[in-house]
Amino acid sequence: MLKDTAKLSFDYVPEKLVHREKQMDRLRMIFRPVLESGVSQTALLIGNVGTGKTATSKRFCLDLIREGNEQGRPMDFVVVNCRQRNTEAAVLLRLVNHFDERFPDRGFSTMEMLRALRKHLESRKLHLVVVLDEADVLLRRGAGDLIYQLSRFDEEKIGGKASLSLIMISQKYLLDMLDPASLSTFRRANSIQFDRYTAPELRDIVADRVRLAFHAGTVPEEAVDLIADISAEFGDARFAIEILEKAGMLAEEEGSEQVTAENVRAAKAFTYSVVTRSKVEELDVQRRLVLLATARAMRDRAYVTTGDVEKMYHVVAEEYGHRARGHTQFWAYLQAVAGEGLLETKVSGDPSGGRTTYISVPDIPVRVLSEMLEEMLKGDNGE
Repeated sequence: MLKDTAKLSFDYVPEKLVHREKQMDRLRMIFRPVLESGVSQTALLIGNVGTGKTATSKRFCLDLIREGNEQGRPMDFVVVNCRQRNTEAAVLLRLVNHFDERFPDRGFSTMEMLRALRKHLESRKLHLVVVLDEADVLLRRGAGDLIYQLSRFDEEKIGGKASLSLIMISQKYLLDMLDPASLSTFRRANSIQFDRYTAPELRDIVADRVRLAFHAGTVPEEAVDLIADISAEFGDARFAIEILEKAGMLAEEEGSEQVTAENVRAAKAFTYSVVTRSKVEELDVQRRLVLLATARAMRDRAYVTTGDVEKMYHVVAEEYGHRARGHTQFWAYLQAVAGEGLLETKVSGDPSGGRTTYISVPDIPVRVLSEMLEEMLKGDNGE
């Protein structure tokens, strides 16, 4: 089923980033003077986890290197994770090690490492783009001086081409964390916002990764839709891709020919499940019956209508010796269960111009949920 699992890695950078074209265009505009005039530039990428900041910076740098080589302007880039390397010395050592893996990891001051970096760039006649990922972690540890040194790396150079540009990535707007001297090198207009992905955008991203990583026909559209809806709560593409990968692995383990809605729900349960036994135990009998009816109605489907669930509700109520309530009360129970995060509802138009409510159980395989509820209802003794 899976033809290339590497395409689902967080480190994989697609040739084209879906729904990040505007941010790529902004970066190209900001860094155009680097290629055209040989000057340095700075930029700040801001957005929540999983909004494509790091992937966009890598894709942009790869494209910049290719364009620079075509124009006879040697380029290179280094990404530094500032959560892992959270001191000035650790960041500089990463930069120097990019050119000299044998450079000692201790015994040199920051100024000595800066000089070593400068020598490498001058000897190679190279322009280096330094990407500081999660730069706010570094700044909170008082590393503002390093930002100043990197952003003004070529200040003492007279004539010639600049050799270093800087991109900072953060979940928060961090220019206010810089001292005035460092801030003066950053143009506020060079800040690029990365908003959370919407459900339709996540669907396009998941569909693109399906095309790259899976054999044709193995991931049906309803599975893609369900993954997008699940991850839309966070707007996180990483989360969506993680669910896709896990669902594919679960389907392969079962020997299935396709990724099913059940595989997707199970993958969600592995990655981030908000469904817990204690939550289900807090429901009264009627709400448990509605939830069981939903689980049974779904089976291998990703979505069912409220009509499907209401019919099944009458069946399970009779099975467990309870009186089924009327439509209005059933709807109230359904909304209450959805309010607990145990199922989700969405309204969609139909060809006749009407509106239909669709229900999904995103967080747990419905088979597991059914077994849990059946066990609890057997113990209710008809109450």
